[in-house]
Amino acid sequence: MNKKAILEGLLFVVGDEGITLDTVTEVLNIEKKEAQELLKELQEDYSAENHGIRISFIGDAFKLTTKKEHKEYYQKLITTRGTNTLSSAALETLAIIAYNQPITRAEIDELRGIASINMIRKLMAKDLVKISGKSNLPGKPNLYRTTSEFLDYFGLASISDLPDLPINDVKNDTEEELFTSIYKEEK
Repeated sequence: MNKKAILEGLLFVVGDEGITLDTVTEVLNIEKKEAQELLKELQEDYSAENHGIRISFIGDAFKLTTKKEHKEYYQKLITTRGTNTLSSAALETLAIIAYNQPITRAEIDELRGIASINMIRKLMAKDLVKISGKSNLPGKPNLYRTTSEFLDYFGLASISDLPDLPINDVKNDTEEELFTSIYKEEK
């Protein structure tokens, strides 16, 4: 069992959340000193010029991050014509934020039925969404809202120019009559 390879996979799986030293020791069932040595070895491996990522210690967790010296290429990717279109998932996330702002990531996830953090990051990288503060909910999650670039992108003067969402207020009598019409008692 290659513990360093497993640790690399763990860092990938946890993504932006990162992984604490205590979690590494628990998951790999190793001592803290061995976990520190594995992390140091991986950091040294990634510091080589032929790698585009590195291991950073941010907050209280270790995370895979991109190298700062490649920043201009990441920015170029974001602004390249082919990558400047919005996917249907990005549009869905953007619509949820636009119509419900300010909104937390958990609320977005609940409405979409899927994790939205990557879509939110992409929208933030395109300057269509920004963090507008913190919620009073437990954990003080970020609140997201659209930006002036969002308005420009869609040709809107203000957020109130968004089209109204169709609300289906039509009462469906066939649903109410289903029980009485199909399941009548036989005499």
